[in-house]
Amino acid sequence: MTILQPIGTQGCGCDRRDTLKALLSVDDALALIDERTTAITETEMLAAELALGRILADPVTSLQMTPPFDNAAMDGYAVATSALTGSGPWNLPVIARIPAGQVAAPLSGLRASRIFTGAPIPVGADAVVMQEDVQRTGATIRIDHRPEPGLNIRRAGSELAAGDLVLQKGCRLGAREIAVCAAAEAAQVHVHRRLRVALLVTGDEVRQASEDRSEAQIWDVNTPMLRALLTRPGIDLVSVETGLDSLDGLFLQISELAGSADLLITTGGISVGEEDHVKPALTAMGADIIFSGVAIKPGKPVSFGHVRGASWLGFPGNPLSAFITWQLFGEALVRRMTGETGQSIPRRHVITAQAISRKPGRCEFRPACFIGFDAQGREVVSFAPETHSSRVAGLSAASGLIYLPADAAYLPAGALVEFQPFCPN
Repeated sequence: MTILQPIGTQGCGCDRRDTLKALLSVDDALALIDERTTAITETEMLAAELALGRILADPVTSLQMTPPFDNAAMDGYAVATSALTGSGPWNLPVIARIPAGQVAAPLSGLRASRIFTGAPIPVGADAVVMQEDVQRTGATIRIDHRPEPGLNIRRAGSELAAGDLVLQKGCRLGAREIAVCAAAEAAQVHVHRRLRVALLVTGDEVRQASEDRSEAQIWDVNTPMLRALLTRPGIDLVSVETGLDSLDGLFLQISELAGSADLLITTGGISVGEEDHVKPALTAMGADIIFSGVAIKPGKPVSFGHVRGASWLGFPGNPLSAFITWQLFGEALVRRMTGETGQSIPRRHVITAQAISRKPGRCEFRPACFIGFDAQGREVVSFAPETHSSRVAGLSAASGLIYLPADAAYLPAGALVEFQPFCPN
């Protein structure tokens, strides 16, 4: 299958074959981010219960076996099966009561101990008969069926042995991982420090929702959107600024922000217009611009490099373009810089609910939402008939992005396409 096909109309020129040849593919851009980015090395110790969202700098091993002793898997009666001779039924006096957290007295002969879930199994007992399977009269129980040795007993070390590796270095700690740390008696964990991020949103035409707006101005969507995307336990958002719309002003802003952050994110000002000053400012201060432009729609101008010791990721100014390029490249860069090595959210195949007609030339990522399953049990997604880089109204209903190959001009309803879920924030 060819990657590019002749374009019917030239339009603005961004889809011309000669232009596209100079642009990177998504995979090549991601490879460069991975190759040209170094993870932060500073670390700190945190209580595991306070480390939600942080990235492990060292693996976690179990400090003891789990469970630490044989214990009851349910409420019932502890018995010694070897004492149950004959074919039954058996009548056993109840000689003790063992709640969870109490040491049990030994048990021998034709006797039983009342026991509760999690309580230690008394020495001499080898089975727990659940309370629903006995008949109790006063201080005596009757058992009608012979229990098997080991019945309803959780053996010591059956979950974890001392020294078992439970979490790998580079793992992001969520609630499930913190539960594992607690089970492994890892009260403290060694994590990478928080990533320091600075955000610079350019454009004299944008205004905050609380400000006055002229007829020629628009509301600032990028600042609150990206602030929300960057608000997470592993990130320290050290600065959020509106860019000065001049080369000299941006030079000073970028220089200062890069000096205070590990990662500088900018929006807008990275195309080739007379009012696009971000890249000229970066060039003037000797920045290493690793790539500028990827063959995608929307988000073609997305750029990546390094400036004054900080990584730099430049997003387009249109909000949907900024959101999509964050999902594709921002998340990958943050994972790399924070040392996260766990599996990223993989693409999977879904079925289109309607036909797609589009202009080929660049691969396209289009927001889509699940609407159900087809007769074969495959996930079906719906989406807008066109992608507009400035429109975000439909994002709230979407659950991810469908991927449309560069050479696909038409796809019928029911076509199989790749789908990338949105990264959880």
